[in-house]
Amino acid sequence: MVSAVFHTPTASAAADGAATPVAAVKAPPSPNPERKEGPPGYDWNGLLMTVLPPVLGMLLLVLIWSLVSMATAGSIPTPLETAQQAIAIFSDPFYRKGPNDQGVGWNVLASLQRVALGFGLAALVGIPAGFVIGRFEFMSRMFNPLISLLRPVSPLAWLPIGLLVFKGAHPAAIWTIFICSIWPMIINTAVGVQRVPQDYMNVARVLNLSEWKIVTQILFPSVLPYMLTGVRLAVGTAWLVIVAAEMLTGGVGIGFWVWDEWNNLNVKNIIIAIFVIGIVGLLLEYALIKIASAFTFEEVKS
Repeated sequence: MVSAVFHTPTASAAADGAATPVAAVKAPPSPNPERKEGPPGYDWNGLLMTVLPPVLGMLLLVLIWSLVSMATAGSIPTPLETAQQAIAIFSDPFYRKGPNDQGVGWNVLASLQRVALGFGLAALVGIPAGFVIGRFEFMSRMFNPLISLLRPVSPLAWLPIGLLVFKGAHPAAIWTIFICSIWPMIINTAVGVQRVPQDYMNVARVLNLSEWKIVTQILFPSVLPYMLTGVRLAVGTAWLVIVAAEMLTGGVGIGFWVWDEWNNLNVKNIIIAIFVIGIVGLLLEYALIKIASAFTFEEVKS
């Protein structure tokens, strides 16, 4: 009886043409299409897409640079010659041999100092002005024509005014940074204030909040992403302008260093300065992007 109990289902299944339970158990498991080779959690495709495009872009730049150097019969130094000169320069970037002969490190720090002063003054004036212009329609109608008139003016056009008023190249350069940095902060802050939902302001009116509480508890948190965008644009513009301003005013600075190397017909140092300017600007923008992302909240997709 025991033997009949265990063999009857198998015989019945075989008679019906169905697979036996033993065969089903021994069948190999189906491959998992989501299984990846390599260390667990390591995304090789993401690493490839992150590293490969920038490397190819830099190789393309070096190739074009080499072709231009060959076409100009050596007037433009090759990438290898420039790299060798860069190693010599950055081996001692903070030397001092006189007021007009200093290392590239001192020149970059001098330019950053001017940018920080001009940009800081622009932030102290531009951000509160943006809140006022965006908050009150009368102020918006009053200042919008002035902003539209003055914003398109080239920043270097303000440099002679700075030299005339401040009687010095250093404050004139700071003035130029101030006047070119203030517009993005005013405009972006004002736009952010105007885009605050009206429901928030209605609640503030119902609760009879003071103007200070409206600014600090409602407007500021909502406007912060717009404000940081204006700050990011202003810093980028300031770093662009300071190089041109220092070419005209002289003294210590990365712009003056470029112009001085041109007067010495040292093209290698000019190319090195171009890369230094680009790298410093990239680091400034990257830092501001990180700060902005920390205060920007995105809707989580379900």
